[in-house]
Amino acid sequence: MQTGFDDFLTLEVNNLHVDVLTGIYSEETHLPQPLRISIRARLTIADHYDPGTPLSQSKNYMDLKHAASTALPDGVHFTLIEAVADHVIDTIFLQGDDVTHVEVKIVKLALSERGEEIGITLGRSRK
Repeated sequence: MQTGFDDFLTLEVNNLHVDVLTGIYSEETHLPQPLRISIRARLTIADHYDPGTPLSQSKNYMDLKHAASTALPDGVHFTLIEAVADHVIDTIFLQGDDVTHVEVKIVKLALSERGEEIGITLGRSRK
C-alpha cells in the first residue's frame, strides 16, 4: 500500500554557539561575531535498525558538530553567513557518501534585540 511518504533518516545538531569572523562589522573590528548554527543532515537509510546495528549504518553526530565548529578555519573572514553555511555543508559532504542532503540554519545573535532569530537557512543536495 502506497502512503505517499518515503522513509528517511535525518541527524540533527541544534543551537551550536560559534564565534566566526563574518559580516562587515567583524571585518572592521577583527572580532568574531556570535552565531547560532543548527544542522539537519539527511542520510541514506538502512532497511531496518535493530539493537545491534553498528554506527557504520548511520553517522556520528559529532561529525556534524565538528563541521560547524572546529572545521571552520581560524582567521578566515566570511563576508556572508551564506559562505559559512556552504563551508559547513561542504565539510559534511566530504566526510562520506552517506549524506544526501544538508540544511544549515544560522542565526546572527548580535542582531537580536528581543529574542528574534535573524539569519538564513541554506540547503544543498549532494550532486
